[in-house]
Amino acid sequence: MKIGIIYGSSTGNTQLAAEKIAGKFEQAELKDVAEISSFEEYDVLILGSSTWGLGDLQDDWEGAIHQLEASSLVGKKVALFGLGDQVGYPDTFVDAMGKLGAAVQKTGAELIGKWPAEGYECLTSEALEDDYFNGLPLDVENQDCLSDQRITSWCDVLKSELAG
Repeated sequence: MKIGIIYGSSTGNTQLAAEKIAGKFEQAELKDVAEISSFEEYDVLILGSSTWGLGDLQDDWEGAIHQLEASSLVGKKVALFGLGDQVGYPDTFVDAMGKLGAAVQKTGAELIGKWPAEGYECLTSEALEDDYFNGLPLDVENQDCLSDQRITSWCDVLKSELAG
Protein backbone atom coordinates (compact mmCIF):
# COMPACT_ATOMS: atom_id res chain seq x y z
CA MET A 1 0.00 0.00 0.00
CA LYS A 2 1.56 3.27 -1.13
CA ILE A 3 0.81 6.13 1.29
CA GLY A 4 1.39 9.75 0.30
CA ILE A 5 1.40 12.46 2.94
CA ILE A 6 0.97 15.72 1.06
CA TYR A 7 1.07 19.03 2.91
CA GLY A 8 1.18 22.76 2.32
CA SER A 9 3.11 24.77 4.89
CA SER A 10 4.02 28.45 5.04
CA THR A 11 5.47 28.74 8.56
CA GLY A 12 6.64 25.15 9.06
CA ASN A 13 3.92 24.07 11.51
CA THR A 14 1.99 21.97 8.97
CA GLN A 15 5.23 20.44 7.73
CA LEU A 16 6.16 19.48 11.30
CA ALA A 17 2.75 17.87 11.82
CA ALA A 18 3.12 16.01 8.49
CA GLU A 19 6.54 14.73 9.56
CA LYS A 20 5.10 13.47 12.86
CA ILE A 21 2.27 11.72 10.99
CA ALA A 22 4.76 10.20 8.54
CA GLY A 23 6.68 8.80 11.50
CA LYS A 24 3.63 6.74 12.43
CA PHE A 25 3.47 4.94 9.06
CA GLU A 26 6.13 2.66 7.60
CA GLN A 27 7.37 3.79 4.20
CA ALA A 28 4.98 6.71 3.81
CA GLU A 29 6.14 9.24 1.24
CA LEU A 30 6.18 12.83 2.49
CA LYS A 31 5.77 15.62 -0.09
CA ASP A 32 5.17 19.34 -0.16
CA VAL A 33 2.08 19.97 -2.31
CA ALA A 34 4.13 22.48 -4.34
CA GLU A 35 6.16 19.50 -5.60
CA ILE A 36 3.32 17.08 -6.33
CA SER A 37 2.93 15.87 -9.90
CA SER A 38 0.07 13.39 -9.35
CA PHE A 39 -2.27 12.50 -6.52
CA GLU A 40 -3.28 9.34 -8.38
CA GLU A 41 -0.01 7.46 -7.80
CA TYR A 42 -0.94 6.75 -4.16
CA ASP A 43 -3.31 4.14 -2.72
CA VAL A 44 -3.84 6.26 0.40
CA LEU A 45 -3.49 10.02 0.71
CA ILE A 46 -3.10 12.01 3.91
CA LEU A 47 -3.56 15.67 3.00
CA GLY A 48 -2.77 18.63 5.25
CA SER A 49 -3.17 22.39 5.07
CA SER A 50 -3.12 25.31 7.42
CA THR A 51 -5.94 27.84 7.27
CA TRP A 52 -5.05 31.43 6.47
CA GLY A 53 -6.93 34.70 6.75
CA LEU A 54 -10.65 34.13 6.97
CA GLY A 55 -10.76 30.48 5.97
CA ASP A 56 -8.34 30.36 3.04
CA LEU A 57 -6.20 27.45 1.92
CA GLN A 58 -2.44 27.66 2.34
CA ASP A 59 -0.90 29.33 -0.75
CA ASP A 60 0.57 26.20 -2.35
CA TRP A 61 -2.76 24.39 -1.96
CA GLU A 62 -4.51 27.29 -3.74
CA GLY A 63 -2.50 26.32 -6.80
CA ALA A 64 -3.03 22.56 -6.42
CA ILE A 65 -6.68 22.27 -5.37
CA HIS A 66 -7.92 22.11 -8.97
CA GLN A 67 -5.43 19.34 -9.73
CA LEU A 68 -6.77 17.41 -6.73
CA GLU A 69 -10.40 17.94 -7.81
CA ALA A 70 -9.60 16.68 -11.32
CA SER A 71 -7.88 13.53 -10.04
CA SER A 72 -9.55 10.14 -10.31
CA LEU A 73 -9.22 8.61 -6.85
CA VAL A 74 -12.01 6.04 -7.04
CA GLY A 75 -11.28 3.15 -4.67
CA LYS A 76 -8.66 5.12 -2.75
CA LYS A 77 -8.81 6.36 0.81
CA VAL A 78 -8.03 9.93 1.86
CA ALA A 79 -7.52 11.37 5.33
CA LEU A 80 -7.19 15.06 6.19
CA PHE A 81 -5.44 17.13 8.82
CA GLY A 82 -5.52 20.87 9.25
CA LEU A 83 -3.94 23.56 11.36
CA GLY A 84 -5.76 26.62 12.58
CA ASP A 85 -6.34 29.06 15.43
CA GLN A 86 -9.66 28.35 17.14
CA VAL A 87 -9.41 31.36 19.48
CA GLY A 88 -8.35 34.01 16.97
CA TYR A 89 -10.57 32.66 14.17
CA PRO A 90 -13.40 30.75 15.90
CA ASP A 91 -15.75 30.93 12.91
CA THR A 92 -13.23 29.80 10.26
CA PHE A 93 -11.17 27.29 12.29
CA VAL A 94 -9.56 24.74 9.93
CA ASP A 95 -11.78 25.83 7.04
CA ALA A 96 -8.96 24.81 4.69
CA MET A 97 -9.47 21.21 5.83
CA GLY A 98 -13.14 21.60 4.90
CA LYS A 99 -12.15 22.86 1.45
CA LEU A 100 -9.84 19.87 0.98
CA GLY A 101 -12.69 17.56 1.99
CA ALA A 102 -15.00 19.14 -0.58
CA ALA A 103 -12.34 18.67 -3.26
CA VAL A 104 -11.79 15.02 -2.26
CA GLN A 105 -15.52 14.32 -2.60
CA LYS A 106 -15.27 15.25 -6.30
CA THR A 107 -12.59 12.58 -6.87
CA GLY A 108 -14.58 9.50 -5.89
CA ALA A 109 -12.25 8.69 -2.98
CA GLU A 110 -13.43 7.53 0.43
CA LEU A 111 -12.80 10.05 3.21
CA ILE A 112 -11.55 8.43 6.41
CA GLY A 113 -10.27 9.68 9.77
CA LYS A 114 -13.10 11.77 11.20
CA TRP A 115 -12.26 13.33 14.56
CA PRO A 116 -14.61 14.33 17.42
CA ALA A 117 -15.25 18.05 17.95
CA GLU A 118 -15.16 17.63 21.73
CA GLY A 119 -12.29 19.61 23.27
CA TYR A 120 -12.27 22.37 20.67
CA GLU A 121 -13.63 25.89 21.23
CA CYS A 122 -14.46 27.01 17.70
CA LEU A 123 -17.89 28.35 16.81
CA THR A 124 -18.09 26.81 13.37
CA SER A 125 -15.93 25.36 10.62
CA GLU A 126 -16.29 24.17 7.04
CA ALA A 127 -14.64 20.97 8.28
CA LEU A 128 -17.28 20.33 10.94
CA GLU A 129 -20.17 17.92 10.33
CA ASP A 130 -22.46 17.30 13.27
CA ASP A 131 -20.10 16.53 16.18
CA TYR A 132 -17.10 15.52 14.04
CA PHE A 133 -14.45 17.20 11.96
CA ASN A 134 -13.75 15.62 8.56
CA GLY A 135 -10.15 15.07 9.69
CA LEU A 136 -7.72 15.94 12.47
CA PRO A 137 -7.68 19.62 13.52
CA LEU A 138 -4.55 20.88 15.25
CA ASP A 139 -4.17 24.22 17.01
CA VAL A 140 -0.50 24.87 17.80
CA GLU A 141 -1.33 28.41 18.93
CA ASN A 142 -3.70 27.46 21.75
CA GLN A 143 -3.52 23.69 22.31
CA ASP A 144 -0.03 22.68 21.21
CA CYS A 145 0.35 20.51 24.32
CA LEU A 146 -2.39 18.24 22.87
CA SER A 147 -0.99 17.94 19.34
CA ASP A 148 1.33 14.95 19.76
CA GLN A 149 -1.29 12.85 21.56
CA ARG A 150 -3.95 13.82 19.01
CA ILE A 151 -1.64 12.83 16.15
CA THR A 152 -0.85 9.48 17.76
CA SER A 153 -4.51 8.70 18.49
CA TRP A 154 -5.65 9.81 15.03
CA CYS A 155 -2.99 7.72 13.29
CA ASP A 156 -4.21 4.71 15.30
CA VAL A 157 -7.73 5.44 13.99
CA LEU A 158 -6.41 5.64 10.43
CA LYS A 159 -4.51 2.35 10.76
CA SER A 160 -7.66 0.68 12.02
CA GLU A 161 -9.77 2.08 9.17
CA LEU A 162 -7.15 1.07 6.59
CA ALA A 163 -6.99 -2.47 7.99
CA GLY A 164 -10.77 -2.91 8.02
